[in-house]
Amino acid sequence: MRAALFVTCVNDALYPRTGIAVVRLLERLGVGVDFPAAQSCCGQPQYNTGYRRESEPLLRRTAEAFAGYPYVVTPSGSCAAMVRTHYPRIGRLAEREGRGPGLAALAEELVPRVFELTEFLVDVLGVTDVGAYFPHTVTYHPSCHGLRGLGLEERPRRLLRAVKGLDLVELPDAEECCGFGGTFAVKNPDVSVAMGTDKTGNAVGTGADVLCGADNSCLAHLDGILRRRGEAVRTLHLAEILASTEEEPLT
Repeated sequence: MRAALFVTCVNDALYPRTGIAVVRLLERLGVGVDFPAAQSCCGQPQYNTGYRRESEPLLRRTAEAFAGYPYVVTPSGSCAAMVRTHYPRIGRLAEREGRGPGLAALAEELVPRVFELTEFLVDVLGVTDVGAYFPHTVTYHPSCHGLRGLGLEERPRRLLRAVKGLDLVELPDAEECCGFGGTFAVKNPDVSVAMGTDKTGNAVGTGADVLCGADNSCLAHLDGILRRRGEAVRTLHLAEILASTEEEPLT
């Protein structure tokens, strides 16, 4: 089996370790991983800010970059949700307005091949125990796009519970938004920080060593608040935990 890694611009620019962890994890599970160099931003920042037309070339670029791959795997619920939820609408509206011929068809063809990482592991590969080892206490934050947009539900927790040495503790009010929301944090910084402060306070209260999530954008927001408050809890993407083994532990 081969899959293409849709690393996302946030991970590529700020969290390359997450992309490396995904490749390491999937190859350990017998999946060959390709990295199409033509990939770029999916257009979510533009779309979320109201610039729908400006997101159209990025839709086309993304669809063309991943053409021919049966599986496109991404360690980002928000980018997966952008493709699966919004690309078809962007394509249809563009064609209705006399722009972007074939854009809707490109979107519709790409959508069923795009999987968030935990979906791919649980639903496609049929695994929950990936052979990981991470001897720490962890609490999990379900980001809004993964929880509400993709319906990931228990998939991330099932994977975490199967990690050897890991003690998973529940995060109070886990389904509450962390306050990041992409451009929401830029437009409404005070509200965003207040929401993030509530979320990080709950994480600290669990006594966990690590606040884990499946979206580094949300984790960046929470990590900034934790650092400014001088808290010892660190944030870590789920992929990095799953990639860690006794023979090759996370460093």
